[in-house]
Amino acid sequence: MSHFVVLDPGNLSLIQDLGRSAFASQGVARAGAADVASHALAQRLCGNSPTAAGIEVLLGGLRLRAERSCTLAVTGAPVDVRINGEPHGQNHALNVAPGDEISLSRAVSGMRVYVAFRGGLTAPTVFGSRSRDTLGGIGPEPLAIGDTLSIENLDIEPAWFDVVAVRPPFDEIILILAPGPHDDALDSDGWKVLLHTEWQLDARSDRIGFRLAGPALGAPTSDLASFPVIAGCVQLPGNGVPVVLGPDCGVTGGYPVLGIVDQGALNALSQARPGARIRIRRSH
Repeated sequence: MSHFVVLDPGNLSLIQDLGRSAFASQGVARAGAADVASHALAQRLCGNSPTAAGIEVLLGGLRLRAERSCTLAVTGAPVDVRINGEPHGQNHALNVAPGDEISLSRAVSGMRVYVAFRGGLTAPTVFGSRSRDTLGGIGPEPLAIGDTLSIENLDIEPAWFDVVAVRPPFDEIILILAPGPHDDALDSDGWKVLLHTEWQLDARSDRIGFRLAGPALGAPTSDLASFPVIAGCVQLPGNGVPVVLGPDCGVTGGYPVLGIVDQGALNALSQARPGARIRIRRSH
């Protein structure tokens, strides 16, 4: 029996968990929640493990109707959360009853909203995960009007608590770049430009990669044999403008990797809107 019906999926709503961690050798990307911190917080508010599946909503707009009683939580980009038209806010557990309509407004800042349900969403697993991989096209299809959602386990112990979600600014990000295998792809002048430019997030960014906008650093001087890459790798493609690989990136690449950023940086980039200011620093 379903627990929710999708009345409006908004811009793009994907079922996500923490992704696939052991299948890169088979050409399968990690995928999973782009903003892991917001996903984990929503699951925690519902008393779930961070590995439980929920919904990642791009820019808000999701509307659901409850078919059974359930508890949910909404985190991530700021939105107006309403149940039957009444405001209820984010970052705490919410009870809903059969027939209740849950709606998320358009996000006023940030990019991605996370909705968790006590017991976690059930969906077919592919390579051990319920996550949607937008590049590989595997995992549950994006939500559509009329889709039904079911809870995996309604028997977990309730966990009632609120938290204060402290988030960095969405419009200014500092990326700390750990050494990569091809830092010699840039000469000293190129590194000066990389580290002293105020980059901006390009509007073409998505879950596959976060493109930077700014001066070209020079095209790579030679082709590289394909080699393994992961989310967080900072590549220098042929146009000379860096790209930070996202959770749906491929598992191999042929562009130089100047360095790698951590999951905290990926969380911030996943919430940044086009035009957000980005600075890059090297770790010591």
